[in-house]
Amino acid sequence: MLKKINLKNKVALVTGAGKGLGKACSIALAEAGAKVIILSRTKSDLTKVGKIIKKTKGSSKAFVCDITNVDEFKNILKKISRLDILVNNAGNNRPEHFTKAKRENMEYLTNLNMKAAFNVAQLCSQKMVKAKNRKRIGGSIIHMSSQLGKVGCEGRNVYNMNKFGIEGLARGMAVELAPYNIRVNTVCPTFVETPMVKKFFKNKKFKKQMLSNIPLGRVAKESDVATAVAFLAGETSEMITGTSLVVDGGWTAK
Repeated sequence: MLKKINLKNKVALVTGAGKGLGKACSIALAEAGAKVIILSRTKSDLTKVGKIIKKTKGSSKAFVCDITNVDEFKNILKKISRLDILVNNAGNNRPEHFTKAKRENMEYLTNLNMKAAFNVAQLCSQKMVKAKNRKRIGGSIIHMSSQLGKVGCEGRNVYNMNKFGIEGLARGMAVELAPYNIRVNTVCPTFVETPMVKKFFKNKKFKKQMLSNIPLGRVAKESDVATAVAFLAGETSEMITGTSLVVDGGWTAK
């Protein structure tokens, strides 16, 4: 009765795949059997990820792409004949107090975290629904959200706005894409051991404060999040759509 994560014969696309969570998710999906399309702005990062996937006997194809450039992303999709899974992961954060948030930072984060995520999801959805056997084989779209798509946090108002928006987007998509058997969910991590978080945690006061909000008392590992994504990608979660898998060590339970 136990379903195993098996993504053999599936094609998955991961944005922001060069580092951090995108890298971990790409490797995990490949280990589960998917052919993975990895996207990043940095070619050298993609090369490194591709080599790791090859060592695990997985399959990947890399494209250098800035997903805020819609035409650039459209051209890449034209080169992909089939798509079954999207991990809409690319994103960033620039923490500032709300009263001091610079407009240029707000626009940069919103363009990347929301507008680009919307465009990627819409274009990939359009491609997925065209598959003649889509209703039979299904599909999965996973947005990388955050615990901050559930609760507020000081110094992260723009990021809060972006991730709450992603949560709403996922639910609307889930309802509209259900007739095609395409499921849409989010993964909501707490702070994860990624290069970006390590930079934030150089501030020891901030690190202590954030860890005090996590009942388990530790940050998440990249593998924790990647495993959650792989679970949502395949038939292991075939009745789960329009919801969030919260990987936050209990932060939002308080």
